[in-house]
Amino acid sequence: METKRNYLLLVLKGIGMGAADVIPGVSGGTIAFISGIYEELLSSIRSFNLTAVRKLLRFDFKGFWQHINGSFLFSVLAGIAISIFSLAKVMKYLLETHPIFIWSFFFGLIIASTWLVAQEIKKWNTGIIISLLIGTAIAYVITVLSPAATPDAWWFIILSGAIAICAMILPGISGAFILLLMGKYAYIIGAVSTLNIPVLLLFAIGAVAGIISFSHLLSWLLEKYHGMTVALLTGFMLGSLNKIWPWKETLETYTDSHGVIQPLTERNILPSTFEQLTGEPALLGWAIFFMVVGFLLIWGIERFAAALNKKREANVQE
Repeated sequence: METKRNYLLLVLKGIGMGAADVIPGVSGGTIAFISGIYEELLSSIRSFNLTAVRKLLRFDFKGFWQHINGSFLFSVLAGIAISIFSLAKVMKYLLETHPIFIWSFFFGLIIASTWLVAQEIKKWNTGIIISLLIGTAIAYVITVLSPAATPDAWWFIILSGAIAICAMILPGISGAFILLLMGKYAYIIGAVSTLNIPVLLLFAIGAVAGIISFSHLLSWLLEKYHGMTVALLTGFMLGSLNKIWPWKETLETYTDSHGVIQPLTERNILPSTFEQLTGEPALLGWAIFFMVVGFLLIWGIERFAAALNKKREANVQE
């Protein structure tokens, strides 16, 4: 990225990732994938290696910054941080007040994202189809698991950070939902809202360790088995649609850090069944509208990006 405008765009993409990461069921990795920064993000994170450490120990800060693609990482991480501490509150408010509209929007967004990501697979074969089915099954099973009661010990907070951050960079698998399954979602969100520095530092230590190690594995898989890995990630996104379905029946609840009762386990139901059980309108017409908006937003972004790439290639040839 060479222009200030491009860095601003990276910040906006980071904001999108941050907003997605705090919602159980939506993955920041999905936003990174559909916004075209996924592989560069993995590569930049992977650059935190012995070479980077040597440059840092030699006080070669410029070389260190260039080696880790620092401007790119800083822009994306700045966007994520801005979102988590500001826009995320708006997203939570909208989920509480207009859940059908928001989940419908994300449903359309994920469908479009899955379609676009699947287009990166140039040649389909049996192995790629099996990889797609495995990814779908894994994500689906994760969405139906019941959360567990877990300790608040320092080591488990670090472990939670490591596992959640790995999920956050996987398209279709929500890091926030993984935290919910591990019984730490309310605890960590509470630490963010109250700026509980010791807890946040422990979580950050786990997150840094987890993302650096996991990014190496993902980058290697994309390099050696690109088609199968993309199919697996596409399956993750397909399987996550089970969590994002707008009409649900709450089976169990939990009390969050603010004393508010929140859904814990749910099952998907038809819009007509939703009306019968809750006595509230299913808002089917509006839901379809927001699904279409979500789909067209991703399709529009993809077309815009394709046009920019075409223009850039034409300028290079001239």
